[in-house]
Amino acid sequence: MRDQLEAWKLRLAQIDWVPWMIIGFGALLRFFLLGIKPPHFDEGINGWFVDAHIVKDGFYKYDPTNYHGPLHFYVLFLSQTLLGRNVWALRLPVVLVSILCVWLTFKFEPFAGRTAVRIAALAMAVSPGFVFYGRYSIHEVWLVLFSMLFILGLLGLWKFGTSKYLWCAGMGFAGMVLTKETYIIHLGCAAIAAGVCYVSNSLSRLPDARPAKQKWSYVDLAVVIAVSIALIVFFYSGTFFHWHGVKDIFNAYAAWFKTGHAGNGHEKPFYYWLKLMAPSFHFSRADCFGYELPALAGLILCIFCLRFKNVSLRYLAIYGVGTLIAYSIVHYKTPWCIISIIWPFLFMFGAAMLALPSKYRRPANVISAILLFASLGSEIWLNYFHCTTETEPYVYVQTYNDIFKLTKPILALANRNPVFYEMTGHIIRGSAYPLPWILGDFPHVGYYENDNLPAKMDADFLLVEEDKVAEVEAKLKESYYTDLMTIRAYQDPSKIYFNAKMFKDFFPHQAPDFKSKGTN
Repeated sequence: MRDQLEAWKLRLAQIDWVPWMIIGFGALLRFFLLGIKPPHFDEGINGWFVDAHIVKDGFYKYDPTNYHGPLHFYVLFLSQTLLGRNVWALRLPVVLVSILCVWLTFKFEPFAGRTAVRIAALAMAVSPGFVFYGRYSIHEVWLVLFSMLFILGLLGLWKFGTSKYLWCAGMGFAGMVLTKETYIIHLGCAAIAAGVCYVSNSLSRLPDARPAKQKWSYVDLAVVIAVSIALIVFFYSGTFFHWHGVKDIFNAYAAWFKTGHAGNGHEKPFYYWLKLMAPSFHFSRADCFGYELPALAGLILCIFCLRFKNVSLRYLAIYGVGTLIAYSIVHYKTPWCIISIIWPFLFMFGAAMLALPSKYRRPANVISAILLFASLGSEIWLNYFHCTTETEPYVYVQTYNDIFKLTKPILALANRNPVFYEMTGHIIRGSAYPLPWILGDFPHVGYYENDNLPAKMDADFLLVEEDKVAEVEAKLKESYYTDLMTIRAYQDPSKIYFNAKMFKDFFPHQAPDFKSKGTN
């Protein structure tokens, strides 16, 4: 027994706990108060796609005008089937993927060095953007994971040439294709970066510029290609029920290029991504720091990439700058794309010691620590105190906490007694997301837009857009408790009606606010 205990102590002493502490800290920041904010508009859309396609039809019917691949929807279906319809089930897959991104950062150690990857991983673990969007059920975090895996594979093939890295490149490519049409940007930038890196070698010689002898065989390559194609076909064909979806992989680009050029209400200036990273000097805000200061520092260090006598770091710098330029050219910009852009800069931030003269390294260490603490402070400010504050640039098309005024009483009543899932509800307003997903377990909730109104107006609850209130109230015959709410920015307010008979326990000291003329 004592020998076994000593053996365990020896094993524990041999474990390098620093990476696991960083991963654990990143996991804590992503899981902490995960349900603090209501589902985002896009989260509601993604959840509704699962209901409308996979649950109803048995497969996901890929739509090339949706600009997103099918993988995320199938994973959401699995999570929601196992854990039920709740915010944790909706967000859990992306949270785990975001933690995997931090873990994958350590796999770059053979290429960037031990110190650089640890600092990069810590910067990713505390990054306001990586945490904020790592707590959203959106596709972008998947794209980060697979683009990192793809680049890791390319670097590994160059330096080691083993089949393990061939699989990384192949699965990274397949994963990007299954996630989002913007994978074409990352493939293009990866190819261009290789050419630029080759030219840079003539300006500043690299000791490891020559590729390693490739140790994989053509059989390995054939298997990787076959598995990649099989995965792509399997998911895009709707698990073999919608073969037209495979063809639509290529049809997506006509719509995507059109939207990317037009902006469709999401157009931003060329320098938008720099604004998200750079310091903010609006001192009315409690945090006068930028969101991504370590990434900004890494971007600045890319200017000195010729000082990196390491082909992998130089390639990452060139690839990162190229990706930033490509995303800047596209007019259609949404802030969550920032995480697909900045991850290479975190390695540059971690490798600062290699680019700077020795006399600057101690001050650089101090500055790096300050930037990391500033990033952590901004992460806490954003994710736990202002996650629905629309003045925060990362808070974009976010649902207001106002929505809880409607959903909490309804869900509480249904949780108290499942028979109340049969209650009737009328949502009379345009663009009601994320309500169709939140109330997806209530089969008798109807959604009415424009002049389409229910035949019988009275219901257990109603949500009515401001300009329809007078028309609706003229047709109500029962008594209701009422309140006002706004779903998200740039929407007209709505009025909530809770049937007094059904919801009287939630308003024990309040008389019904609305009584029809026919009510005694």
